[in-house]
Amino acid sequence: MQGRMRKAKGPSSRRAEIQHLHQSYASGQPLLPACALLTFLHKEQMEITANEETAESLIERYEIEETARESRSMTFEGFFRYMESKDCCVFDQAHTSVYQHMEKPLSNYFISTSHNTYLTGDQIVGKSHLDAYVSALMKGCRCLEIDCWDGPDMEPIVYHGYTLTTKILFKDVIATVKQRAFEVSAYPVILSLENHCSKEQQEVMAKYLISILGEELLSSPLDLATNGDLPSPNHLKKVAVAEALSDLVVYTRSVKFISFTHSKDNQNLYENTSMAEKKARKLAKASGADFVQHNQKFLSRIYPAGSRTSSTNYNPQEFWNVGSQLVALNFQSLGLSMDLNDGRFQDNGGCGYVLKPAVLMSSQRSFDPSCSQRGPNSTHLLLKMISGSNLPISRSGKPLDSFVRVEIHGIPSDSRKKSTHTVKNNSLSPYWASDMNFNISVPELCLIRFCVREQTGLFTSDFVGQYTLPFTSLKRGEPQRLKVGGGGRGGWERDKKAKLHQVTLWDHCCISPCDS
Repeated sequence: MQGRMRKAKGPSSRRAEIQHLHQSYASGQPLLPACALLTFLHKEQMEITANEETAESLIERYEIEETARESRSMTFEGFFRYMESKDCCVFDQAHTSVYQHMEKPLSNYFISTSHNTYLTGDQIVGKSHLDAYVSALMKGCRCLEIDCWDGPDMEPIVYHGYTLTTKILFKDVIATVKQRAFEVSAYPVILSLENHCSKEQQEVMAKYLISILGEELLSSPLDLATNGDLPSPNHLKKVAVAEALSDLVVYTRSVKFISFTHSKDNQNLYENTSMAEKKARKLAKASGADFVQHNQKFLSRIYPAGSRTSSTNYNPQEFWNVGSQLVALNFQSLGLSMDLNDGRFQDNGGCGYVLKPAVLMSSQRSFDPSCSQRGPNSTHLLLKMISGSNLPISRSGKPLDSFVRVEIHGIPSDSRKKSTHTVKNNSLSPYWASDMNFNISVPELCLIRFCVREQTGLFTSDFVGQYTLPFTSLKRGEPQRLKVGGGGRGGWERDKKAKLHQVTLWDHCCISPCDS
């Protein structure tokens, strides 16, 4: 915490275990030669494609002592800089750019989706603000909700109807979308228009959409061969797609869901269904395989229950498990749900579109996430939480009694939590060295959440920070670095006057196929 953190010591004094690694591979000598660094990359970091040129490039990048560079070697300080870098991040750096196939139909992707995007707080007296749209777009959100109502002077307004939430102009929202929509991602933005306007003001809305968005508004079908499928994200690059106002809807017309059989027989490709979490949860539990099959062809949008007036969120994982593309969350609400959403969509370069795993798209094999089953990629995960550094001090002014909880979020049979033991009175460099074993049936659907907590009582603890990433983006090796930041609820980040000091954790990850 800013103003309340101990001053960190130098790398040599606070990273004894990394110094041990350096000495081990340098055979006790002060310099680690390139050939020994390459052995380290192969054996510890599991970088089997690394060669001598890879090792030498790391020396060039992280070693500042000229004599060491000239001898193609690395001092401990250079080695530590390397271990602190993105090259040793637990998140696979290849996934920080768009790497997935972006030519598949829209129904093949999870799409980052916001609910009540205009709100900065609750749904009763909260403020509506243009900055809420900017914030969502900067997080890579690709589906924005705009609740439209008749306003004075023939100007449509946006707010949560029949409440005391403040109002903003529809034309200002569209202007903000025009200005900021494609700063973070070039892939299509879906405008989910909750239209409560009169026919006259709907015409005003249509005029603003056309005049402000111009060529970026998709107003007619694309001239391309899609083989009867929806267009792909690549087909719709830098395009805004409206979901209301019949004359402007092309691929995302919302229709009422009746049944999976009815949809199969009657629903058109360009129509999508939108349902509240309670109904979607009931369908997922009773007819999971049918839900998965439905989402292979059609878009489905899930939104929070109307009873969530304080803008809380449901767990999005249960709806990603059945392949729902548009799982809408209140982006303004910190907590587990948004941690999972941020973790899911940091993949594929943070572009807001993540390709659904093959298990959700196979026409040859039925998949029901509510049934315990071993998938084709069943995996054993061994995580060893080694140590941490830069933890904040407690509110009482003393070093933390800290532990790390690792959470697996996936299909119900894969979802579980395990924790390290608590290290008492140590915010500078807690050392856990705790092994955690997980058998995971469908790893391609899983998210892994690392949560640092302060033990406050025998059965109580407080949130300190967290980091979430997809299992498929987990980089194996020893040791890997992860930065724990905000998120969660009721923890350090709730102190608006102080910035959460990022915590560094070190872990070792080993992934192997499950035994037959």
